[in-house]
Amino acid sequence: MLHIRNKMDKDYKQEQPLFLGIDGGGSKCKAILMDQNNTILGTGISGPGNPVYGSELAKISIVESASLALTEALLNSDISQELKLNDICAGIGLAGVNLPHVYDEMIKWQSPFKSIYLTTDIHIACLGAHEGHDGAVLISGTGTCGLSNVKNHSKIIGGHGFPQGDKGSGAWYGLNAVEAVLLALDEMAPPTTISKYMCQVLKASTAEEIISKVAGKPASFFACLANTVFSALEDKDEVALAIIDEGASYISKMARLLLKTTPPRISFIGGLAEWIIPYLDQDIQKQLSSSLFPPEAGAVFYARHQTASLK
Repeated sequence: MLHIRNKMDKDYKQEQPLFLGIDGGGSKCKAILMDQNNTILGTGISGPGNPVYGSELAKISIVESASLALTEALLNSDISQELKLNDICAGIGLAGVNLPHVYDEMIKWQSPFKSIYLTTDIHIACLGAHEGHDGAVLISGTGTCGLSNVKNHSKIIGGHGFPQGDKGSGAWYGLNAVEAVLLALDEMAPPTTISKYMCQVLKASTAEEIISKVAGKPASFFACLANTVFSALEDKDEVALAIIDEGASYISKMARLLLKTTPPRISFIGGLAEWIIPYLDQDIQKQLSSSLFPPEAGAVFYARHQTASLK
């Protein structure tokens, strides 16, 4: 899984004490600056970082989040005030770079970093969850994906993107919420309190108004509507419960397939994880382990490993 673009000469031997880690997803891009002792020196969050939905926007988000992390580090630590982005190696994990044409475009980027080490967002998530060691990870954020990495063998499930995939994700829950509301308004399905929350969020009251607000919108937009399902769940809404159960069943099945690879640990992360965990199969819930580090830290572990392999 070696993906490198490096501005340094291949014979470069100097130890790199600081690394940036970047996690670019459909809704936001996160950056972290860490030293060799895994001390977090600075963090930053910016806009969408999935190049599938716009490579230029993803590049802007990467640089912005990295700049914020560096600025925070300069304010709160003893690192040199002369340190710039082009002094630092960056590990970058992005949604969508599993697609060859997306990877090719991003690897050709003349980034502001000293070097970049490019891989997928699911790869860095797994590395972060298990502190760089073997394990498996499930993700439910804007999208969904699962990965197991055991003894240098990887198994990936999902990650096919929205709307053709990403079942059990924020975008999927949001889309299903819209469909449930429209069916209810047409009296083709039972009424649901999702409608109340949906109309509040979209500032709409009719099917036509809802359609005008959601038509053609990206995954990140639909992910923002996922909360309407979980809000309705608090009202004991049966339609919301059915949607959540369907998504959770998919995640449970994904977990079972990953567990067949006998990973030492398996973690469930992402913005929706804590909401979905109670609805997973009981035996799956019992096997979940807490994530040790966030995905952006996994990008740091990846960059360190690739740098060391060049020496």
